[in-house]
Amino acid sequence: MLTPLPGAREVQAVGVLSSQQIRALLATDPPLVGGVGELDVQLQPNGFDLRVESVAAFTDGGQVGASDADRRLATTRDLDWGTDGYLDLAPGVYLARLTETVALPAGVMALAKPRSSLLRCGVAVHNAVWDAGYAGRSQVQLAVYNPAGFRLGRGARIVQMVFMTLEEATERLYAGRYQGEGLSGGAG
Repeated sequence: MLTPLPGAREVQAVGVLSSQQIRALLATDPPLVGGVGELDVQLQPNGFDLRVESVAAFTDGGQVGASDADRRLATTRDLDWGTDGYLDLAPGVYLARLTETVALPAGVMALAKPRSSLLRCGVAVHNAVWDAGYAGRSQVQLAVYNPAGFRLGRGARIVQMVFMTLEEATERLYAGRYQGEGLSGGAG
């Protein structure tokens, strides 16, 4: 047990979900992760591998200011997968849409890290925090640093999402601009 903050009730220790806990949450409604391809391949000891659905190139700059009213997202253009199901990516930064959906309960948040095979190819994946209550099909930034470029196959596992329990379920669930992104009728 952690020492509670002044005025707070006793709280549980923060932890990372194990494969057994992730598997159990995949059976809930909605599932922690939906649209799973190969469960036994994607489920890892400490997380879950997510696959790439699409990749887009940036076509202009964006803007972030002091308020949400000052925010303008950069526009993108989807890249076409080759007839062999691959993209040949030149060095640069891309926006990748993930195949799976994520639905985080009130007591769970997530982070994602690139799979080590990408790092060994000179490629990184950058992303933000997935807040408790978020539901959607997320996007991540794919950065090709290798001067020789990188070949990416559609459906490749590019990140491992790690789910962390909160000390207590948050009373304020994510309700931002990207809630429901990539879902029919949702944002983005």
